[in-house]
Amino acid sequence: MNRAVGLVTITFFAMTISACGKNGAGKEQLSKPPVAVESSTAKPAEMIEYIEVTGNLEPKFSVDVKTQIPGLVKQVFVNEWVRVKKGQPLARIDVSETEAQVKRGEAAIAAARAGLAQARVAANRAEREFARLVKLKESGLATQQALDDASTEREAAKSKIDSAMAQIRVAEEETRQAIARRAKGSVTAPIDGVVALRNVNVGDLASDAAAGKPIFRIVDNRILNLTVSVSSTDSGRIKVGQPLEFTVDSQAGVNFTGKIMFINPELSAADRSLKVIAEVSNVPETLKGGLFAKGRIITGRRADVLQVPRSAVAALDLSAGKGVMYVVENSTARKREIATGVANGDLIEVRSGIRSGERYVTRGGFNLKDGDSVTANGKTN
Repeated sequence: MNRAVGLVTITFFAMTISACGKNGAGKEQLSKPPVAVESSTAKPAEMIEYIEVTGNLEPKFSVDVKTQIPGLVKQVFVNEWVRVKKGQPLARIDVSETEAQVKRGEAAIAAARAGLAQARVAANRAEREFARLVKLKESGLATQQALDDASTEREAAKSKIDSAMAQIRVAEEETRQAIARRAKGSVTAPIDGVVALRNVNVGDLASDAAAGKPIFRIVDNRILNLTVSVSSTDSGRIKVGQPLEFTVDSQAGVNFTGKIMFINPELSAADRSLKVIAEVSNVPETLKGGLFAKGRIITGRRADVLQVPRSAVAALDLSAGKGVMYVVENSTARKREIATGVANGDLIEVRSGIRSGERYVTRGGFNLKDGDSVTANGKTN
């Protein structure tokens, strides 16, 4: 009898301990601590749509200067890195032989003009003689033969005038050619700019333009071209006149702006990219040709667009336009399916799923579940 009572007592005690254990576990589950997250308030703002690009800056205007005639370099007037004006002399080639040709041509012109004057005097004399013989023939005092001879002399005198005028034209043309060749001995700047290269010295033998190397290079940095590549996906968003904002490593913290001026009519066959050129005004000339630039082409602006950080969206699928976010409602996390729009850098457009004024989890939501208790200590935007 006592043994049976003991067994019942032990069984009851075990059941009591088991029940107490289960109740304790339930209390522990119900008392799960809130998840600490950072949150922010959804507010609409202006959205800048852009395409990120990189490229190189190059002068819009630059010229390789060569000599137009071969010859010995007689003078050099400029050094590297000095500013020059259009038409300013850079160097001079020895053209003494051409100078002599010019003088011979001028003398030939003078001689031809003297011959023309003599031909005109002879023509006047022949004209008067012919007129006199015509009157004598009418009076029967001159023969027909004499009249015919006078007519022939008159025509010959006129021909000499034409010949003298032709000689003048030939001499003038030869002189013009010699003068033009002499002028080519003076090498001048074709544009305003800075001498970026001087590759000639006095005494060098310069070659003609077809075979020779450039002896000067002049660069005008007042307008630069920024050439960038745009992917085929974004190529339809590019238009002439759009601004391009960029930075360069040599001017840290300084933003520069250009304008899209030229768009390649075809994509590159190698990588299916589109070449785009933006013009950049560079006065004063703080930028240099050859610099690497990073920037963005502004393709549009929209007001009152709800945007959230990319890090706040889980399961983001931009191609499908959807994602998942957590909204904080009375210290409770609520899962929301959202519809996304344009992605610009770290910001994602939210078209539906959350409303302006709602608080959403920005950090700490990677292990959240719908209905979890949270403590939100983020800053309100």
